[in-house]
Amino acid sequence: MTEVDKSAQSQVTSIPPLLGASLAELTEWVQQQGQPAYRGRQLHQWIYQKGARSLTEISVFSKQWREVVADVPIGRSTLHYRSPSPDGTVKYLLRLADSHIIEAVGIPTFTRGGEEAWDGWEDNPSQQAKSKERLTVCVSSQVGCPMACDFCATGKGGFIRNLKRHEIVDQVLTVQEDFGQRVSNVVFMGMGEPLLNLDAVLGAVKSINQDVGIGMRSLTISTVGIPGRIRQLAEHHLQVTLAISLHASNQALRERLIPTAKRYPLEALLDECREYVQLTGRRVTFEYILLAGLNDLPEHAIELAGHLRGFQSHVNLIPYNPISEVDYQRPTPRRIQNFVEVLEKQHIAVSVRRSRGLEKDAACGQLRASKIAQPV
Repeated sequence: MTEVDKSAQSQVTSIPPLLGASLAELTEWVQQQGQPAYRGRQLHQWIYQKGARSLTEISVFSKQWREVVADVPIGRSTLHYRSPSPDGTVKYLLRLADSHIIEAVGIPTFTRGGEEAWDGWEDNPSQQAKSKERLTVCVSSQVGCPMACDFCATGKGGFIRNLKRHEIVDQVLTVQEDFGQRVSNVVFMGMGEPLLNLDAVLGAVKSINQDVGIGMRSLTISTVGIPGRIRQLAEHHLQVTLAISLHASNQALRERLIPTAKRYPLEALLDECREYVQLTGRRVTFEYILLAGLNDLPEHAIELAGHLRGFQSHVNLIPYNPISEVDYQRPTPRRIQNFVEVLEKQHIAVSVRRSRGLEKDAACGQLRASKIAQPV
């Protein structure tokens, strides 16, 4: 390697990972390295379509330049553990460059006669393969979570750090590559509170939309609620879906389940959600985990409906996935249906999220806690 090449190599090794960068940013970068502009498009294609994990893999680049940029990181994680479920769901533990572990989940949707169907297909993989229509990826936005929700396995593990833009985008590419199928939807519902890492989340949303090619309306950002951050998100006028982790029909119950709710009264949260609807024209989804005997009674449904009546919203009921750290229980199917019927009578749009992968490590954070010390 010549002295000029060594000098160039010392300059490129200090740059951040390339994953998450736009076509324009990649084009600017290759030009800064003395390469023609068209190399930017080639680099973009190899990162986002071909799944390159190292610049040395990009065969359209000259061997000499590949040697120069060999140490420039693309920013891909490594697979630490993979846990498939009979229903087709696959949970992943991904090891980051600093050896921290995060979770991501791939959730395929199958159809039978035009209707979603998961149960009973585990013995017929060929039927599943022919019937896949959608692939949703649940991504993490932080290593751990600072919100400490009482029912959440991730919150029990504490908070370590925010994820970077490339670490979020990588989760989508990892699941897409493993399934061999284009991702259709991305939900920020994994580890962490997305609005506490808003800059990186917004950067990842932009890249997932423009570089990976997933429609903005197919992206969902879920939040417990951080004062002022929903308004800040609304000011970007994105067409993403906002999902609020409400989980309670009154302030006292919410504070019991979500300690940070003490700093964000329920009415203030709902006012900010109404402002979000006005600024974006997008309805808000309210996520409500049903905990047996605690927040699943008819009076809770009536109280919840009172808050949301006249609101451009949708309630997504989530029957609880039990974790060992607390003794909350999952309601019976009859109890769940009663809650749905009360909301419907109050003219509230409601659906029940169908649980996936209930047989083991179902709740977010459980797989990471149980397998963090084990290799693939």
